[in-house]
Amino acid sequence: MSAPRDPEELGTTAAPAHAAIADDATVGAVHLTVADLQRSLDYYRTQIGLQVLEQGGGEASLGTDGRELLHLVESAGAQPAGGYTGLYHFALLVPQRIHLASWLAHAARDRVGMTGMSDHFVSEALYLRDPDGHGIEIYWDRPREGWEGQVSERMTTLPLDVDSILNELDDPASAPFDGLPDGTVMGHVHLKVAAIEPTVAFYRDVLGFALMAQLGPMAAFLAAGGYHHHLGSNTWESSGAPAPPEGSAALRHYNVVVPDDAERERIVGRVEHAGMNVVDHAGEPLVRDPSGNALVLTTS
Repeated sequence: MSAPRDPEELGTTAAPAHAAIADDATVGAVHLTVADLQRSLDYYRTQIGLQVLEQGGGEASLGTDGRELLHLVESAGAQPAGGYTGLYHFALLVPQRIHLASWLAHAARDRVGMTGMSDHFVSEALYLRDPDGHGIEIYWDRPREGWEGQVSERMTTLPLDVDSILNELDDPASAPFDGLPDGTVMGHVHLKVAAIEPTVAFYRDVLGFALMAQLGPMAAFLAAGGYHHHLGSNTWESSGAPAPPEGSAALRHYNVVVPDDAERERIVGRVEHAGMNVVDHAGEPLVRDPSGNALVLTTS
């Protein structure tokens, strides 16, 4: 039997938001456990094109232009977290289509293993998995005026026109690749969840992200400020599943970035009003969604 398609490949429907997070809220660095830190650093430097910003004590911070996008923590011998909730993929958003073309040309020349490529109407995307099985997306957004207000009707999956992308370059065979460009950000985080209804209830009605699109009980996409999605969720591999065991090569937490302390306090108040625990994490509030996925509320 064939594997289920990524929910970003399927048609969706939308519903209105009940609470409101700040329009300029977004997602930030993703924190992962890995089995072999050096192996992961080699992969993310040479295959993905991130820079190592800091390293020490079994941990490392990676990003571009001094901005942390990924934080890795080693747990020697940790096993991949298949069959549990957690990370489906994190998505690195490059500024322009030519940057996606440069990365794709590098992948072809240097034989970077990929798991898929898709045209989502709102974006063009490439998919990979790191040595621990963590899902990765590298993508660029089509101009917002072409899809704003149409996410639920138009976000889908079509075959990616690879030739059109590579035609952005004068010569794909020799185009330089010096890593992901400055301006690369964490565009969205896509989660494996146990069930969609409580996931939407948490991210929409408590945190305040708008529900941009939903595929029945199988997937949902939420965002701030009218973006196509900052958060994706699906149950393809995790329906009814528990969180991964301690020490797995899995998502530790990801950051939700809000503009200021006042906005963060408003969100924390809604979380506490909903009867959910808020835990101090290095001076910042950490919350777990109904599937056990942890997020830390940070300020920009």
